[in-house]
This record gives sequence, C-alpha cells and structure tokens, in this order.
Amino acid sequence: MPKRGKVLHKEDRKNSVGRLLFVILAVILQITWFWFFLYYLTESYLWASIFARVFSIIMVLGVFAKRSNASIKMTWIFMIMAFPILGMLLYLLVYGSGFTKTMRKRIEAADAMLFPYLDQSHLISDQLKKENKSVGNQFAYLERGGKFPVYRNTELVFYKEASLGLEAQLEALSQARKFIFMEYHAIEDRQSFGEIKEILRKKAEEGVEVRLFYDDVGSIGFIDPKFVQELEEWGIQCRIFNPIVPMVNLFMNNRDHRKITVVDGQIGFTGGYNLADEYFNIHSPYGYWKDTGIRLRGEAVGTLTLLFLEMWHAMDDSPVRGLYNYLPRHWDRYTGQGYCAPYAYAPTDGFPLGEDVYLNMIQSAAESIYITTPYLIITDEMSRALCLAAKRGVDVRIVLPGIPDKTFVYAVSRSYYPRLLRAGVRIYEYTPGFLHSKQVLVDHVMAAVGTFNLDYRSLYHHFENGVLLYESPCIFDIADDFHELFRTSTEVSPDKGHNRSLFTRMKQGALRLIAPLL
Repeated sequence: MPKRGKVLHKEDRKNSVGRLLFVILAVILQITWFWFFLYYLTESYLWASIFARVFSIIMVLGVFAKRSNASIKMTWIFMIMAFPILGMLLYLLVYGSGFTKTMRKRIEAADAMLFPYLDQSHLISDQLKKENKSVGNQFAYLERGGKFPVYRNTELVFYKEASLGLEAQLEALSQARKFIFMEYHAIEDRQSFGEIKEILRKKAEEGVEVRLFYDDVGSIGFIDPKFVQELEEWGIQCRIFNPIVPMVNLFMNNRDHRKITVVDGQIGFTGGYNLADEYFNIHSPYGYWKDTGIRLRGEAVGTLTLLFLEMWHAMDDSPVRGLYNYLPRHWDRYTGQGYCAPYAYAPTDGFPLGEDVYLNMIQSAAESIYITTPYLIITDEMSRALCLAAKRGVDVRIVLPGIPDKTFVYAVSRSYYPRLLRAGVRIYEYTPGFLHSKQVLVDHVMAAVGTFNLDYRSLYHHFENGVLLYESPCIFDIADDFHELFRTSTEVSPDKGHNRSLFTRMKQGALRLIAPLL
C-alpha cells in the first residue's frame, strides 16, 4: 500500500498545465477582442446599440424559457441585463458549443446500442414496490428516467477510506483474465497510480484487454504529455475526454467526473476518490484527506460496464462491437444482499437525474438524513427539501470539510449555512482535514454512494455516476462511517443562522448569485 510522505505541490510535477494556461489565455483574448469590437459598435452606431438591446432581451427570454434550474436562469439573466455584451458573450460561449450537441447525438447513438442489453423488465422493482412502495418508486424512477435497472444478485462492500478501496482494486486488477476498464476524472502518474500502471502493463502483456479513459482538465496538472504514448506502447488503449484546445469552445465546461473500474464484467468499483496521491494521503496539502468507495460483485456490474462503454464510444463516435465479450452470460450470484442500482447522469440528458435521486431520498425520509459532500452549492429546490425535512422532525445532518481545497468555493458553501441552520439542519465540519466523500444515508436503510457533489457542477454540468442501495448489509458500514464523522467533526453553532449583519447578508447574497457559475 502507498505510504504517506512529504507534502508535494503541483509545480513539483512535470505536467500539461502550460497547455491549459495557453487555452485559458486564448479564450480570454478572444472574449476581450469580441467585447471591444461589439462595445465600439454599440457606442458608435445607434443601430448597433438598438440591435444589442433587442438581442439581449431576446436572449433573456430564451434563458427564461430554457429547461433548466431557476437559480441558474436567474444568474444568467442578471449577467445579461447588468453587462449586456459581456453577459451575452459568456452565455454563448458556455451554451453555444456545437460540440455539446454533437456529444448528445453520440451518447444517444451509443445508448441505443448498449442499454437494450440491460434487463428492462421491471420485475425486481415491482417486487420491491410490494415490500416498500416509497423505496420501490425511487428505484422505478431510475429505471424509467434513466434505463438503470435494479439488481438483487450483487455483493456490495463499502470502503470507509480510499486507501482500502485502492488495495481492493489492486487485488482485483491483478486477477483480471479478460478485460479491464477504468474511467476517472483525475489520474496522477505518480506513486498510487504507479502501482496500478504496473499491473496494467503486466495484464496487457498477458493478453488482457486494457482500456483507460480520463478527463483532460481533471488530469492535466498530474500527467506528463507522453503519458498516453507510454501506455499505448504497452498495448493499453487510452482515450481522453474532451481534450482542451486553444479554441473558443467551452464544452470543457462539461467534464467527465465519473470514477469507474470494471474487471472482467464481474467486479466493479466506484466512489469519490480519483487515482491521485492526495486521495490516499501520500501527500497532504489539505490535512487528512477523507474519501470513500464501494465495490460491486455480480449482476449490477453490467451497468457499470455499459456506462464505461457509453463514454468510450461517444467520445470519438466509434461503433459498438463485440458487446457480448464484456457482458458475462453467467455472473457470480449472491442472495439476500438487498437491492442496488448503479446509475449515471449526463448533462446532455436534459434533466438532473442525480439531483432528482437525492431529492427523492430526502423527501422520503422519516427519521434521518445524513449527507457528506466537499461542496455545498445547492439549488433552491434542494435547500427547501432539506429545510422541510428538518422542520417535520427528521434528523438532518450534513458534513463538510474543515480544511478547504478551494477557499472561495468554501466561502460560497458557507453562505448556505444560515437558512439551513435556522430550519434545524445540523452542519458539521470535518476537523482533521478535507472531506471528499459523497454519500447520502436515509433512515439507516437506504443510501447513495458515488461521485456527485452537492453543487451545480456535479448536479448540472458534469458526467457523474453513483449507486443507490437499499437494505444491503454494507449500509451498516456506511452508517458507522457517518457516526465516526460526527465524533471527529465540529458542529457549526445554530447561532450562525441568526443575527447576521447587513454586510454579511449582502456578501452571502452576492456569493449565492454567482454560485451557479462555479
């Protein structure tokens, strides 16, 4: 296992940050040029000024009519009305990408080929409805809204530390016989991934099919430009999600934030941690890094397999072939392990499936709701649901980092505290360091573990995945992890929800206004 070492900084590593900075500079220059050009026209010619005003009104109406969250629409309407030229340019830059539409078509084409291979009979969810109507309906939503079936014959193991998950992954990877699929937001070519890379190299030499898929922005500070070349020389197939290039194309606003490992279609891993040293406390820039993961073994791994193939084929529009090679005809079967449903969200879907899962869980809670999240930048719908649950007597607790990795985002997260505290929500800050785990536990019988943060990035802009669980034995381990967090965290005083000065309220209001842009 990796050992904790000295604090390292990103500047100590050879990486591709220069390429990212070049792209950012190119985008800023292009925005500046367009802004000066349009500003000159509107100031010099009456017809241009009239056209800009009319166009901004039309754009505001378009934003208002857009199928999106009200908070996101309000922020953009304010930006366009307050700063017409700059606001319109930024909006077109973020939402006018033709690549987004292309990606949507590719994903739809891949899904049409892939998801018919999953069981869509609804037999298990119908059985669950007879046992518990409310819970059964939540799993049915995943089946009808996202085509993600619910499974019974799956063994689930929860890892309360990322290092434990990594140890289990190394063992599973070393036993691969047919194929290995890995999809991660961030990969760092250093100690933790070095152990994985060595196993992948050996497996490729043995004839095991190995595929690695990672997000360009998530990994750009960690990976040498020759990383892919080295792996492909070993026979490992690599693809990069949406490589950034010096063009005005902010599809890089939508990133692949998923974390998936699949071994032979029989064993799968997901959770909050990426494959970078800081997640395993090999170096500790933010105190102790707390993260969690989950292992699946059995039929439910089929969904993780298809989620990986969805992104793999959608990225370059390659055809789906040989699917039967990746979906075993006979899974290792387990009984009495409760219910589970792996699921995923894509910003091309047009509806916030990840947020809907959380809202359904919150609204169904009768006794308790426990949540961990590194960031708390939530919609009015989510805030209202949490407040209503607390007011009806549900024990609502949210645990956040005690040491932030992003100071400004931390300040925005804290701006949401007052309303929640006034309603009776209990908020904790993880004292030892940075809390990165993303999980929800309801009534100690249902849980969700995955990659979703409680922020606009995860719930509306990124590709994400998770697992919904009910009456699985590993839920007891998740509950124990929460109670340990409560003991090692500092509870925020309820008094912070009251007696705020006018300046504090104005500052927090401004932070909340720009929150959807973060």
